[in-house]
Amino acid sequence: MTSNSLDINAYLDRIGYSGPTEATLESLRALHSAHVMAVPFENLDIHLPREIVLDIDRIYSKIVNERRGGFCYEVNGLFAALLQEMGFQVSHLSARIAEADGGRGPEFDHMLVLVELNQPWIADVGAFRAPMGLKEERCEVDGRCWRIEQRGDEYVMLRKDHWNDWADNWAFTLQPHRFEEFAGMCHYHQTAPESHFMRNQVCSIATSDGRVTVTNDQLIVTSRGEREEIPIVDRDFWTRALSDHFGITLPQPVRS
Repeated sequence: MTSNSLDINAYLDRIGYSGPTEATLESLRALHSAHVMAVPFENLDIHLPREIVLDIDRIYSKIVNERRGGFCYEVNGLFAALLQEMGFQVSHLSARIAEADGGRGPEFDHMLVLVELNQPWIADVGAFRAPMGLKEERCEVDGRCWRIEQRGDEYVMLRKDHWNDWADNWAFTLQPHRFEEFAGMCHYHQTAPESHFMRNQVCSIATSDGRVTVTNDQLIVTSRGEREEIPIVDRDFWTRALSDHFGITLPQPVRS
């Protein structure tokens, strides 16, 4: 994973970060928190359509210069590049869907970032607010909790929402992978009719006390455990929601 134009100062300005930059756990936690509250998880390019390519310079330009977000390969790939530039020891991990029947989805279906410090830490700036140690349970402010269990040769990340019990979410090992190895599944998720990213548009960001999400047909605002669902009545409402809550103005109408 290389970049010719990753400007650390511009990146830190994009996420509103002015804290310590040494390769420490304190810095990692602060950077992770700043990232999830500044850069949305979104798949809007898939519906423009505009191809998403696993090229760090292109992803940097989109997220930092265009002030957009991205889905897991983009936000976690770029966050890993930032950490690497700052002196952290990082690698990319392949995560697979942990299915209800005990099965596993395909490799490279999701990207996690492994950061080696006093212990292995898992970062995912598209999903949770802070990095997680491999034996740490972490509760989220918007009613969602995460924990990691080791089962044989793999680790399983579990998620609990306030209305559901614990359920397996992702399965992964600590085997490092090159960024380029995720290209096949990145292409699949933006072209295959059965991909949930092809079926649904989403843009979501953490706030200080909850989360704001725009989907195909709803604006969902969660604050202090209270959830409000506002129907999106037309394309103008949807466009305003993206602008008002995320500062995103798309270059052309998305496909419906």
